Amino acid sequence: MLLPTARGKIQIFTFSHRLREASVAALRKGMMSTRGKEEGGWHLCQVIKATAVPYENPDNLSPFLLQLTRVPVESCSQYETCSECLGSGDPHCGWCKFVVPLGKEVFCGELKPVTRLSLRRNLLVLETYNVPELSAGVNCTFEDLSEMDGLVVGSQIQCISPAAKEVPQIITENGDHHIVQLQLKSKETGMTFASTSFVFYNCSVHNSCLSCVESPYRCHWCKYRHVCTHDPSTCSFQEGRVKLPEDCPQLLQAEKILVPVEVIKPITLKAKNLPQPQSGQRGYECILNIQGNEQRVPALRFNSSSVQCQNTSYSYEGMEINSLPVELTVVWNGNFNIDNPAQNKVHLYKCGAMRDSCGLCLKADPDFECGWCEGQNQCTLKQHCPAQDSQWLELSSTKGKCTNPKITDINPVTGPREGGTKVTIRGENLGLEFRDIASHVKVAGVECKPLVEGYIPAEQIVCEMGEAKPSQHAGFVEICVAECKPEFMARSSQLYYFMTLTLSDLKPKRGPVSGGTQVTITGNNLNAGSNVIVTFGRQPCLFYRRSTKHIVCNTTASDEGFEKVKVSVRVDKAKIHQELQYEYVEDPTILRIEPEWSIFSGNTPIAVWGTHLDLIQNPQIRAKHGGKEHVNNCEVQNSTEMTCQAPALAVDPSHQSELAERPEEFGFILDNVQSLLILNKTNFTYYPNPIFEVFNPSGILELKPGSPIILKGKNLIPPVAGGNAKLNYTVLVGEKPCVVTVSDVQLLCESPNLIGRHKVMARVGGMEFSPGMVYISPDSPLSLPAIVSIAVAGGLLIIFIVAVLIAYKRKSRESDLTLKRLQMQMDNLESRVALECKEAFAELQTDIHELTSDLDGAGIPFLDYRTYTMRVLFPGIEDHPVLRDLEVPGYRQERVEKGLKLFAQLINNKVFLLSFIRTLESQRSFSMRDRGNVASLIMTVLQSKLEYATDVLKQLLADLIDKNLESKNHPKLLLRRTESVAEKMLTNWFTFLLYKFLKECAGEPLFSLFCAIKQQMEKGPIDSITGEARYSLSEDKLIRQQIDYKTLVLSCVNPDNVNSSEIPVKILNCDTITQVKEKILDAIFKNVPCSHRPKAADMDLEWRQASGARMILQDEDITTKIENDWKRLNTLAHYQVPDGSVVALVSKQVTAYNAVNNSTVSRTSASKYENMIRYTGSPDSLRSRTPMITPDLESGVKMWHLVKNHEHGDQKEGDRGSKMVSEIYLTRLLATKGTLQKFVDDLFETIFSTAHRGSALPLAIKYMFDFLDEQADKHNIHDPHVRHTWKSNCLPLRFWVNMIKNPQFVFDIHKNSITDACLSVVAQTFMDSCSTSEHRLGKDSPSNKLLYAKDIPSYKNWVERYYSDIAKMPAISDQDMNAYLAEQSRMHMNEFNTMSALSEIYSYVGKYSEEILGALDQDDQAGKQKLAYKLEQVITLMSIDS
Repeated sequence: MLLPTARGKIQIFTFSHRLREASVAALRKGMMSTRGKEEGGWHLCQVIKATAVPYENPDNLSPFLLQLTRVPVESCSQYETCSECLGSGDPHCGWCKFVVPLGKEVFCGELKPVTRLSLRRNLLVLETYNVPELSAGVNCTFEDLSEMDGLVVGSQIQCISPAAKEVPQIITENGDHHIVQLQLKSKETGMTFASTSFVFYNCSVHNSCLSCVESPYRCHWCKYRHVCTHDPSTCSFQEGRVKLPEDCPQLLQAEKILVPVEVIKPITLKAKNLPQPQSGQRGYECILNIQGNEQRVPALRFNSSSVQCQNTSYSYEGMEINSLPVELTVVWNGNFNIDNPAQNKVHLYKCGAMRDSCGLCLKADPDFECGWCEGQNQCTLKQHCPAQDSQWLELSSTKGKCTNPKITDINPVTGPREGGTKVTIRGENLGLEFRDIASHVKVAGVECKPLVEGYIPAEQIVCEMGEAKPSQHAGFVEICVAECKPEFMARSSQLYYFMTLTLSDLKPKRGPVSGGTQVTITGNNLNAGSNVIVTFGRQPCLFYRRSTKHIVCNTTASDEGFEKVKVSVRVDKAKIHQELQYEYVEDPTILRIEPEWSIFSGNTPIAVWGTHLDLIQNPQIRAKHGGKEHVNNCEVQNSTEMTCQAPALAVDPSHQSELAERPEEFGFILDNVQSLLILNKTNFTYYPNPIFEVFNPSGILELKPGSPIILKGKNLIPPVAGGNAKLNYTVLVGEKPCVVTVSDVQLLCESPNLIGRHKVMARVGGMEFSPGMVYISPDSPLSLPAIVSIAVAGGLLIIFIVAVLIAYKRKSRESDLTLKRLQMQMDNLESRVALECKEAFAELQTDIHELTSDLDGAGIPFLDYRTYTMRVLFPGIEDHPVLRDLEVPGYRQERVEKGLKLFAQLINNKVFLLSFIRTLESQRSFSMRDRGNVASLIMTVLQSKLEYATDVLKQLLADLIDKNLESKNHPKLLLRRTESVAEKMLTNWFTFLLYKFLKECAGEPLFSLFCAIKQQMEKGPIDSITGEARYSLSEDKLIRQQIDYKTLVLSCVNPDNVNSSEIPVKILNCDTITQVKEKILDAIFKNVPCSHRPKAADMDLEWRQASGARMILQDEDITTKIENDWKRLNTLAHYQVPDGSVVALVSKQVTAYNAVNNSTVSRTSASKYENMIRYTGSPDSLRSRTPMITPDLESGVKMWHLVKNHEHGDQKEGDRGSKMVSEIYLTRLLATKGTLQKFVDDLFETIFSTAHRGSALPLAIKYMFDFLDEQADKHNIHDPHVRHTWKSNCLPLRFWVNMIKNPQFVFDIHKNSITDACLSVVAQTFMDSCSTSEHRLGKDSPSNKLLYAKDIPSYKNWVERYYSDIAKMPAISDQDMNAYLAEQSRMHMNEFNTMSALSEIYSYVGKYSEEILGALDQDDQAGKQKLAYKLEQVITLMSIDS
């Protein structure tokens, strides 16, 4: 017989006659098989089943036919474990070590416990048995920590444990151990054949003895070192090693520890195993955490079993807590905690808290030892009650009864005559025991029996009224406490009335038999009494509410069927007699609903048909799915119809399936009808919500008018059987709806007649979705009027071209004559240009020397520290509140000062201050101005605590950097503008700390630059009206005309000493009289600060002529020239004052010396103009502006000085010949720049030097630059340009540019508009020098950029060298910096009024109190410190109503 084998070969079986019976028997048993060894496991052939069938064989070799049938082998997969497989005795089944049947993780190999663990070599030795052949090797895998080769030695497998750095760090929050699964894998198959758990533990995470020794691992406690260790040999002393919990130092269970506040008292605690501090170790202390504040008290260790917290008094805030449990911790050697397993606490208490009456006082816990001090009329301890003239009441005394009981409230104040009303009487001193008031209560003259269950000692009595006589109508409540003496009696101020109750009607008069109908019963005096019982027949109607005219109750199910029942109302013991009836009718039924589908969001209309639907007052429809129920409202149309809005289906929007869903329950809530809560006969189905797509990535769809709007999506038509499902879509374009056509994947919306941009909103069911905006562009076809206009314009154009051609031919004849005339003008212009350039060159060479010599010896008028900081912190505000005492009404002063002191504590709390600033900055109404103001106010408050201010500033800057980088902004934008509190605080921080550097080093070159600019400008003409000057660094302030002028030297009489020699003053003959006065004042008061000088507007200029005549010179008088509505200001040239004249400044006179100027009109006009000059050029003005040319309101005359305003076109065409090309005067910019170059270089060199003029680099600069470098390293920012930009934005652009542009912040000077313009050019150059970007300049670039274009590269080198030198300097330690900050705080501690500054900051708390309190409530750290509670205390104290 031939049988195929698994290898594709033929196995030959031969059956002889002798073996016939044996073969058949064997085959019948199914035992014949071929087994061949295959790679990777055993292979089993199929078994062939044999049956014998007799037949006739002519050769008589065999009496039967052998018939073979193929059948499957016995299923080996039924054996799920190695033992079951091998124990089955089935020869066809064998267990494969590396293939697990049915995907289950079952192994033959098992692990015994580790037998040897060598920590020196980190070698783990594991013994295993029943393992497969491992000739190919084995891998040891410690989860995802590490994997290495294992070494197989006989029955042992050796593995190397992971390195310490590969094991996750074990920290306290995660327990003291980490379990790792160790798996053994065959290298041949990669399969795991054995595994066990391996534990890493760390004793050192335990910080208490009990947690250490109770650990399941071998941990020991060193009580003298206060550490937990696995190696006891590291403990200092043998007796210091602790292994058992009973040997741990610990406090024992103590009775309740009561400590009254403000009373000096020791606290004695029982303990065991208390260690004796060794040499060099500190003693014991008790730590009490009282309302977030830690109070440390010295403690005395009597022996190992007793410790006492020394005599100290304690206190807590607030009178709303009468007993405060406080955490108690005993420590030694600073922070070595003694375990407190019993959780002993100290209970601080106040006798007077919430015990405002004698009764409340005496009912307090007797252990408090509180009593009532009648002399002081308060609850207190006996030692606090003065002995003389005082009676002391306490509960334990024989006279412990409170006098003067008081009734404050009774409820109710009306009741039926029949009695039974329970009257609640509230008041004070209403007895301490029930027997005190058990028989002494009368209400309106009727006995009222007190009830034990309602009695609250001293506070409340509840009594039940007896029946009143017909003659009794009203009266007071009267009580006696214990005895009816006057001092123990009380009468209420309220009256109690007896009422007669009546009923009139009820609505509705019928309802379903299942109940649930809300019935309103009307009548009179229905709010009297205390208890109401309503019954409908034998069924109760559940009371809901009542008023004088109504009682509302809810019916219950009737067990009497459909019938009319009698309505009964009882109030206390009174039964109200009135024939009212209510009818129970058949429950509503639901016959049909349509449609039987909705979408997941619900809110699609459903029509419902049924019976008796009009009985239901508030019908609802419900659907329950996934354990969540949704309900929607229905509206009854009539008894057989109502409409509902389908409820939503509780499907997670993020996991909505694309398939229809059926709710687990679907039905109706119809009052109390239970049978309709679940409808079994409905197949209500929910389909997926429609999903819309946005128009495009930009969200804007552009259309022409009339074009349809197409909204694409899916599930727009639910796939309901029958295909007639429709959803009610509403599409709004702006506010207008459009006609919608729906298909399965899109909505076609006929756009309304609109143009412009509008939002598109699609609504369906309970959903709203906006796919974006639609922009409908208006059509612009040419209308008939437009065509006519174009034709007319074309005709006119042709006519114009013809006219131009004719004119051109005529003009060509005149061109020769014009050319000759122009040639002559150009020659004249060329010669004048040459002269101008020659003058500019000469000035450039001579002015530098003159300017340098003029500045020598001038004193520097530095502002004092307070004025300097105020001008930077609060620019433009001269008399700020922080310079004045706090102004509050006298009756509020004490509370406000207390509130501000508490607020100061909060400001000095870092958690509060950071939360306060972040909350303010998150408010949309918190403007940029508010941010700067808050930053400045905070810095004034923290002037005396600059170490803390610096810590807060660093945290805010770190947050600002994180926010900048998280918002994906370019890092170079950091600190560029002042848009946050942190940035303004940084400016103020440098302002405080660089004052000394300004005074000792940088102030001198800055003042020299200012003086040099001022003197150089005043050497040439300056227009008094426009502010333009001949010498300027700013193109905008350059006079672009040729001004003829001459320098005069006037002799000025010294106003302080008339007999002294006259002072020579250089003046220009084109100067106005006011300009002359200012130059004279500068010369006379050269070394006097500006604020101490007289004002030019307060002085008159007197010209003393050789003839002895004296003339008052003014900018305007009757001699002022007026031409074509232009009035020119008077100058020295106008008065023809010669060189060498004598002048004097005299006080303004009402009457002039000279008859020529004795005109009231002239004096008034001059004064009016001088006031304008004074206003526009005031020293108090922080930003000088160009004075505006305003015409006189009466005459319309316009003022001018040297040049007329360019905006006025009054200049004649012929005036053009008197001018040159204005750009030729730009060479004067170069001349001015060359003159001032030395002073600009000196200033820049001083600022960008680490050691200059004998002054070291301020610590603040190095400290802040290092902080910025640390932040860059933290965020992996290694771009040198970004780091350079951060430093430039931090210091040069934030502080130095401000000082350069506004030297009046540092010095007592006056800055006019031309000086301001020049300083702005220098400041712009300074900013460009700090930039890392390249400035590509051309001929069209602004002149102020071109002016210093060649100097900026060298300045940039200075800046880079400066930053590099600072980086190379040794870092400043926090200790040195804190010492420096403390010194600065001490020097300027009392510069500002802190209380006034706190009051200004508090105004923002008042504005944003809810937001700030909300932020504090959400902050865990703030919650632990109860900062919200403290702020509420501040708000209460600061409140006007408090």
